[in-house]
Amino acid sequence: MAIDVLKPGLATSVQDAGRPGYYNLGIPLSGALDQQSLLLANLLVGNDAGAAVIECTLLGPELQFDAPATVAVTGAEAKVKVNGIEVPRNESFSVQAGDKLSFDFMKLGARMCIAVAGGIDVPMVLGSRSTYGLGAFGGFNGRKLMAGDKLPVGAPSSTAYTASTASAARAGRSAPAELVPVLGKEVELRVLPGLYFHRLQEVSMQSFFADTWTVGSEADRIGYRYKNGTPLKFVERTPPFGAGADPSNIVDAGYPYGSIQVPGGREPIILHRDAVSGGGYAMVGTVISADMDLIAQMQPNHKARFVEVDMAGALAARAEKRQRLARLRAALAT
Repeated sequence: MAIDVLKPGLATSVQDAGRPGYYNLGIPLSGALDQQSLLLANLLVGNDAGAAVIECTLLGPELQFDAPATVAVTGAEAKVKVNGIEVPRNESFSVQAGDKLSFDFMKLGARMCIAVAGGIDVPMVLGSRSTYGLGAFGGFNGRKLMAGDKLPVGAPSSTAYTASTASAARAGRSAPAELVPVLGKEVELRVLPGLYFHRLQEVSMQSFFADTWTVGSEADRIGYRYKNGTPLKFVERTPPFGAGADPSNIVDAGYPYGSIQVPGGREPIILHRDAVSGGGYAMVGTVISADMDLIAQMQPNHKARFVEVDMAGALAARAEKRQRLARLRAALAT
């Protein structure tokens, strides 16, 4: 079976749970930016939890199926249509050979995951089918989808549910509403102060967490830029050899996933799943792993507040999210 890409949408690519284990070589995680939506979409259609899906941004694609299939769409809020007739989000549905799947603009949220029973069957690269655009590998020919592409689909699972596999594909499976992520135009992002937070002046330490920041147009899989907060001031110093003259410069260091850099002290950038693994900007903090999916669903001009947490708070939030995902798996096990 295959899916024909009639219209590619704005930024559509093949993604799965990601490509961990190569960050020390400069190869980032990649994978779906909203991992909870990836999990939900795959469980709804009976796929392995980390199977490859189609991730689309702001404007969805138009797809045509050459054989019957079970499909689910999760993530951003937008009308989902089969042959022009609306079908539900966050619930599996059937398509027939020749059917066309299309979408309206996303009203809330910025990314959708389109899962098909059997998963998108592109070649594995370093243990993942995710597209890494900067490296031009993985996914479908190492790039975003284009009109005329034909995506292969694997055979649907017929196995019973295990810890990593949902039950066999069928239409009409849905998740309890309380386990579906809530979308909004304003979010709080919990931040663990970083290695170079002490480089900020006291007044900037306070304003960083007190201000409301606005997502800029420069928001993609590499990083999200935030604007309209008070410019941050760094403690004056004599730059060490190799650091550069800008007060936000450092001698090169590794960048954690979710780390926040503020070039020139003006606009924080949160590095996401396709970001480079190191560079020469001070990392003032890191968004905790439990909140990274929230960033994926922020559109330009959405608002964010940074909330300071300590390591104990970050670990507790991670445990809480794991429990929530376990409940989601259990709810879709039957």
